[in-house]
Amino acid sequence: MRKYETVFILRPDLDEERNAELVEKFKLLVEDNGGEIVSLDKWGKRRLAYEINHVREGFYVVSKFKAESAVASEVDRVFKISDDVMRHIIVREDE
Repeated sequence: MRKYETVFILRPDLDEERNAELVEKFKLLVEDNGGEIVSLDKWGKRRLAYEINHVREGFYVVSKFKAESAVASEVDRVFKISDDVMRHIIVREDE
């Protein structure tokens, strides 16, 4: 299994309950496909470096997980089709 780190930014107009649902959805996606969540850190609302679709803030979540490359591809696919995720990045950590 490889180590990955992902940062994703959720829309700031979502309520606390919806944010928790989305983070749990991501966590279950990794675990259901045979991965393991190492850490999950909710940074909360932060100002963006630049405006995205006329929005200046976002809810940041940083996570580290261990999984096969197919799992990382699936997580990337789900992030891309989710309307509530403004931006995301998945980086493979070096061994």
